[in-house]
Amino acid sequence: MTSSMSRHEATGATGGDVSDGDVSSRGLSRRDLFRAGAVGGLGIAIAGSVESIAGPAAFAQTGAKGATGYGAVVADPAGLLALPPGFSYKIVAQAGKTLLETGEPTPSDADGTGCFRAPHGFVLVNNHEIGGGEPYGVPALDGLTYDPGAHGGTTNIEVDKQGDRVREYVSVAGTHNNCAGGITPWGTWLTCEETEQRAGGAFQKDHGYVFEVDPFDRDANKNPVPLKFLGRYSHEAVAVNPRNSEIYLTEDASSPNGLYYRWTPPRGFHARKGALRALALTSGGDTAGTLEALSAYKGGKHIKDLSEATQPGTRYKVKWVAVPDRDAKTVSVRKQFTDDQITRSRKLEGAWFADGGAYFVASYARHDDGSVNEHDGQVWFYDPESETITLKTIFGVNPDPEADTDYDGPDNITVSPYGGVILAEDGEGVSHLVGVTKQGTPYPMARNELNDSEFTGPTFSQDGRILFANIQTPGYVFAITGPWRRPSDGNGHGDHGHDHH
Repeated sequence: MTSSMSRHEATGATGGDVSDGDVSSRGLSRRDLFRAGAVGGLGIAIAGSVESIAGPAAFAQTGAKGATGYGAVVADPAGLLALPPGFSYKIVAQAGKTLLETGEPTPSDADGTGCFRAPHGFVLVNNHEIGGGEPYGVPALDGLTYDPGAHGGTTNIEVDKQGDRVREYVSVAGTHNNCAGGITPWGTWLTCEETEQRAGGAFQKDHGYVFEVDPFDRDANKNPVPLKFLGRYSHEAVAVNPRNSEIYLTEDASSPNGLYYRWTPPRGFHARKGALRALALTSGGDTAGTLEALSAYKGGKHIKDLSEATQPGTRYKVKWVAVPDRDAKTVSVRKQFTDDQITRSRKLEGAWFADGGAYFVASYARHDDGSVNEHDGQVWFYDPESETITLKTIFGVNPDPEADTDYDGPDNITVSPYGGVILAEDGEGVSHLVGVTKQGTPYPMARNELNDSEFTGPTFSQDGRILFANIQTPGYVFAITGPWRRPSDGNGHGDHGHDHH
């Protein structure tokens, strides 16, 4: 298929499901867990910001409502995607509607997505977070299937320079609950299984691994190899350091809460396409390099949980503790530590490498899940040079999730070439793509008009012209274009010029 399926032009106005821990398929969504909501409302702020903004009261105080970001989103007559004035979207893929090259429908539950520049456009590697009950699985094609009993995986979607669909095909099949992942500096995608499913029943192999996907070389994806040296646990996302090829990984798990990991390559490792696969296949490859879990400190005080931080700018020194059994043969990796050895966090989610370090997201925290303090989202930054983590953004507990100006539950993250970040909201009530300016002001980049399903996989094309993003259920991949510029923080900052990294 070669043309876009839909298009929406905004003309002016004012302004999903995740898995937990020891479940083998998709668990309760955050909306299911906290549908009743909670009171509070610390707002959201970024280090260096002079404002605290999230709810209507905060917008009224700053006078910024309708003047932030790219302006308030405009209702979509097609009932899919509300965007700021001048922005438009195309449907690149739709589960059950668009077709793969082999004739099967596009699989369900689009999640983490990587974008790669191609000679005549771009290639998207699109995760499918399929745990078993979804209507459209990833076809188990010969040579591309890790475990025929699992129905998740990845598809590669080729688009032209305008974001119009060219073709889509399976790149990896037979994996389980592929949630997020991350791009590598050498031009591949790491797709992550968010599960601890063991072999048994329909499953012929253990799951909970990371797999490397080549966006261009189909042969390179044949006979998928789990990168067991990165550990077997409920993987969420990864970020790769281009300087030394360290890989930083988030874990979305509970009872107890998950950990943040660092993998250090073995001495002499030369990063390039196929090198991780080759390493995994060597003798001793299952334990190649070093896998460690983060432990944070404030002075001499050990920080047991990241929810202890409530103020943007909070900085902790970090140490790293080696994982005893990274394949979790008898005990889940996160249960191999005592709480005084490592630092936990509820729902570690998106990851992105930029600005010399790794951004990572904690989606929310509640007292009843073991968290010290409650919040509706944190964005952290790990600086590998100073060995510190800094709280960049915090969302207070959302007092009114149904309000269109309230945001909660950040999940996937990408750093915008125009400054700040774009977060995929997986919270309660209305679902958005939420931008946050460098000055700390949140703004709506898009609103889900169809249902309350989460946004997933935001990622920009290499030329900065297209923002690709997904609505997970029933399964849409969008290409968003428009008058990109530095987003306004509502106080005269931004609006003019680009801010490419």
